Amino acid sequence: MPWWEPENHADRKPLLALRGRIKTHIREHFTLQGFSEVECGILAASPGNEAHLHAFETEAVLPDGSRQKLYLHTSPEFAAKKLLAAGEEKIFEFARVFRNHERGCLHAPEFTMLEWYRAGADYRAVIEDALALVRLAAQTSGRPLTYLDRSCDAFAEAQWLTVAEAFRIHAGIELLDTLSPQGVGDRDMLASRARRAGLNIAAHDGWSDIFSKALTARIEPKLGLRAPTILYEYPRAEAALARAKPDDGRLAERFELYACGVELANGFGELTDATEQRARFTAEMDEKQRVYGHRYPLDDDFLAALAHMPPASGVALGFDRLVMLASGAPDINSVLWTPLSS
Repeated sequence: MPWWEPENHADRKPLLALRGRIKTHIREHFTLQGFSEVECGILAASPGNEAHLHAFETEAVLPDGSRQKLYLHTSPEFAAKKLLAAGEEKIFEFARVFRNHERGCLHAPEFTMLEWYRAGADYRAVIEDALALVRLAAQTSGRPLTYLDRSCDAFAEAQWLTVAEAFRIHAGIELLDTLSPQGVGDRDMLASRARRAGLNIAAHDGWSDIFSKALTARIEPKLGLRAPTILYEYPRAEAALARAKPDDGRLAERFELYACGVELANGFGELTDATEQRARFTAEMDEKQRVYGHRYPLDDDFLAALAHMPPASGVALGFDRLVMLASGAPDINSVLWTPLSS
């Protein structure tokens, strides 16, 4: 039944009303803390430079008739960090973002990302922000977070688990042994350990591919059960926009927040070294070229702005997923006002 059929819309309306209440309370939460709500442009010269993110392309026709390739952004991150460079200190946005190749119970090609940044803040501060928002959504709904047969008490003390601990506990893999002191992954060593753990590894899989397979198959479904889980200290190779951990060059200040086995938020202590950021983006696009046969341009304007950006931390949270878990909806389309028709 199409979503616009009155009967279908009537069934979804309580979920959409809850969505509105959660958004209102989150907006109030940030405003009371002195955040400014911003509106970043959707069209971008570069959609982002992570190997496995896929963008929607478009084209601008300029007044002289020439054409310029543009993209619908996969995140407002580049524009938001330019605002930090301009002098903003605490900002948030309910951003409309677009990701191609993504469709399913937890994925929509167009969705709402709640993104926020704190200048001068350690990334543990934005982790606490993320946990507070999860509690706020649960308080608004008056029920536990649920997805399928999984439940999570948003008010229970969060479990903090390093990525290395998660691989050891849930996959039986000693991940850090496969990283050089500089954070370069030993593909063959990780492949051998992943196969011993029962994972199917292809000959063309790189270190990052194997990492993702293990994370998706063995670890993520076990996170955020009963209480939220903070998965932190990601390998540097899996944190293209995060600064390195000061006392361990193999790792980076990246975290993800899970509830009911679902990733809700992804955040960083932000990298502000333009030279290193360019090198990481280039490596990511080299990998994209290897796997998918194409690459996206770098945003030189963004890289120039990094020289003026203060130390900061930021988070991207899937707002639709949060509403889905807070409402108990079975899929993401149930909490979108106008989901894309098949």
